[in-house]
Amino acid sequence: MNRGAFFSKSLSLVPSFTPPHLPFFHHRSAASSSPNRAIHCMANDSPLSQPNPSGDGSVSVPPASSASSAIDFLSLCSRLKTTPREGWVKRDVKNPESIADHMYRMGLMALVSSDIPGVNRDKCMKMAIVHDIAEAIVGDITPSCGVSKEEKNRRESEALEHMCKLLGGGERAEEIAELWREYEANASPEAKVVKDFDKLEMILQALEYEQEQGKDLEEFFQSTAGKFQTDIGKAWALEIASRRRKQQ
Repeated sequence: MNRGAFFSKSLSLVPSFTPPHLPFFHHRSAASSSPNRAIHCMANDSPLSQPNPSGDGSVSVPPASSASSAIDFLSLCSRLKTTPREGWVKRDVKNPESIADHMYRMGLMALVSSDIPGVNRDKCMKMAIVHDIAEAIVGDITPSCGVSKEEKNRRESEALEHMCKLLGGGERAEEIAELWREYEANASPEAKVVKDFDKLEMILQALEYEQEQGKDLEEFFQSTAGKFQTDIGKAWALEIASRRRKQQ
């Protein structure tokens, strides 16, 4: 990716960030976007840290503009902490988990998982906390929302572009964009593991809601059956299913 590239189009669908009143997207378009569509994060002249010209190895204090961009980005991400997962809302689950809750436990899954040959666990942890980050703007779009995969990807891609720009572009924004694209495309061993963690976290949460609230959430288990790609995903899914059978 050309780090000096500017956005190829204006983000007319994405409003300027004025926390905390940034609305979600509601516009729909026939335009579609591939998971591999390039997300060009505009680099700026104020990196988060700059080498000290004295050459003593220390790092200079980041400029105020970089601090402002970081806090703007993090304030936008606060929506992930307050937006409930739509699947649980539709099933009348009390006090449903947030998007951030979901991503956090996925990160823990990556942290506690055994080493897997050819898989970078640190990258899995990063990918877990990035994979739903665009939902800070577009919300949790589920299959039951009636939005096509192409339209969902278009909305999330544009939201991510806006978030990268809000962060100020540069290396960190590009890393976030690349992790998101890789996950969406299921394009690496890490992406396959994290996609399994996504399903695992959902069915583990479903099991807990069944235990705590007496719900029947069979549809969530059915939706993931036979779809795990990795050995760890299959093993953990079997363990969750075994525990569910014991409680029935």
